[in-house]
Amino acid sequence: MGFLDRAKAMLQGHSQQAKQMSDAAEQQINERTGGKYAKQVDQAQQQMEKQLGIDDDPNK
Repeated sequence: MGFLDRAKAMLQGHSQQAKQMSDAAEQQINERTGGKYAKQVDQAQQQMEKQLGIDDDPNK
């Protein structure tokens, strides 16, 4: 079982909390870099969420 498989298993049923943590991490990175890499950080966040199966709106 790979890293992503273990992460997916841990996040199952907790997608709202995972999304909140992902958003907080993105905000923290943008604050520390002065927003200089905001576009790249957003793309990385979206890719990570896609890989982990985190929905933008888990209430759908």
